Amino acid sequence: MKAVQVQKKGGDFVVTDIEKPSPQENEILIKVEACGICHSDAFVKEGAFPGIEYPRIPGHEVVGIVEEVGKNVGNWKKGQRVGVGWHGGHCFECEPCRRGDFINCKNAKISGISYDGGYAEYMTAPQEAIAAIPEEISSTEAAPLLCAGITVFNALRNSGIIAGDVVAVQGIGGLGHLAIQYAAKMGMRTVAISTSNDKKDLAKELGAKHFINAKEQDAAKELQKLGGAKLILATAPHSKAITSVIGGLGIDGKLLMVAATGDPVEVSPMELLMGRKSLAGWPSGTAIDSEDTLNFSALTGTRPKIEEYPLDKVSEAYDRMIDNEARFRVVLKP
Repeated sequence: MKAVQVQKKGGDFVVTDIEKPSPQENEILIKVEACGICHSDAFVKEGAFPGIEYPRIPGHEVVGIVEEVGKNVGNWKKGQRVGVGWHGGHCFECEPCRRGDFINCKNAKISGISYDGGYAEYMTAPQEAIAAIPEEISSTEAAPLLCAGITVFNALRNSGIIAGDVVAVQGIGGLGHLAIQYAAKMGMRTVAISTSNDKKDLAKELGAKHFINAKEQDAAKELQKLGGAKLILATAPHSKAITSVIGGLGIDGKLLMVAATGDPVEVSPMELLMGRKSLAGWPSGTAIDSEDTLNFSALTGTRPKIEEYPLDKVSEAYDRMIDNEARFRVVLKP
């Protein structure tokens, strides 16, 4: 099969021919139809994830057709269209797993990091990492929903918001453009926060009732004019920008961070004490959370805006994503 490997830390993408994998007893073999490129794929290319082994095929937004199943697999059949997201499997034995908290498994696997991912014509994955894809969504549109989509959908639905609440989305990018759609379709008074007026019309098209240009306006003050935000979902990985909106939280408001940045967010205890405000983070989710995301997306017409590339142009596609030039997700088609 044709595949894209990173052969060493910091190495280039190499398009190569390798042996097609075979599924082990608890795995399935997927013929890949689409694989999204995510910022987190930089962990593979730059060798930033502890314990990663090379060569490695990246990719954790994978959609394809079941080609073969292992002998212990009973709930997936050849010919089904399925997907694999960031959460690539769990051990079932550690304490979090015994409590059903699979996303926090101490031995969790990550697709495209713990094992080869979807930058290829075929890949294998553990059966517990597999999600069914609804027929209403194309493979290329479904792929980004398995990481960007599930991350913001799962964060929103677990945040405690109720219909009518003021919900602000900080950043209108790969995650943010989906978060705006989900929040609006959940019945929220949705506010889009960006640093560019170029995205104002798009934000309104996606469902935002209000738009704040954080370069021209004090975003926190503008949110307070709306009564304060019950939830601010931080989707752009810029710590100073996240810090700047904390003052926009209302009573019992929460700033929920899904943007993966290593830089600290600054807040004084007094800001949180007055009004019972809080800051928190949220990971993505497991395979069943991916299915919920996909089914809600099918029901409501929520779709990512994507750019498509063949495997041979992986370097060009990756650079557009990593340089934030894509609008808004990039998908490889083997």
